[in-house]
Amino acid sequence: KWLAEVKNKLNLPVITEITDEKYIDIFLNNIDIIQIGSRNMQNFPLLTTCAKTKKPIMLKRHFGCSLRDWLGAAEYILYHGNPNVVLCERGITVPHTHQLTSRFIVDLEAVLAAKEWSHLPVIVDPSHATFNRAYVTPVARAAMAIGADGIILDVHPVPEQAAVDPLQSLGFDDFDKLMKQLTSIASVMEIDM
Repeated sequence: KWLAEVKNKLNLPVITEITDEKYIDIFLNNIDIIQIGSRNMQNFPLLTTCAKTKKPIMLKRHFGCSLRDWLGAAEYILYHGNPNVVLCERGITVPHTHQLTSRFIVDLEAVLAAKEWSHLPVIVDPSHATFNRAYVTPVARAAMAIGADGIILDVHPVPEQAAVDPLQSLGFDDFDKLMKQLTSIASVMEIDM
């Protein structure tokens, strides 16, 4: 309901994650896009309920699922009558990492493969995948360069003070700088932004 207040006051579309189908009525009235988080990617009763709303759905890839699993979950939404699906690469687990604090590795090749095997738009979430502010910008640039249709980012006026995910949020200045870089990359790649 707080997001609906912001939506109405600023005329902004709102996307947020639903974790349980019992909240669907609140989402119907207040949210423009439903996010299915990575941990619910194969929660088929939730996928069915959300699909029937006909609202656009952003489907995040589970960190342990294959491309086939991810596309299969998207197909489940399509099968239940909702063609408005956006795929979101959120990073996968690997047996080793490059830092003790690393969460996941962004699978940029999955962006290409998902676009090859489906007609759905594919975006990348470098914030939740990297869990590291210093990595967010380079991974976002790489995602744009490889052909992602969009980037989802955590942004906060004072990132270190964010109540949730303070390690990966970008400040306003860094966000502005990144947007200029992404615009330049899109221009070189002849991508409309």
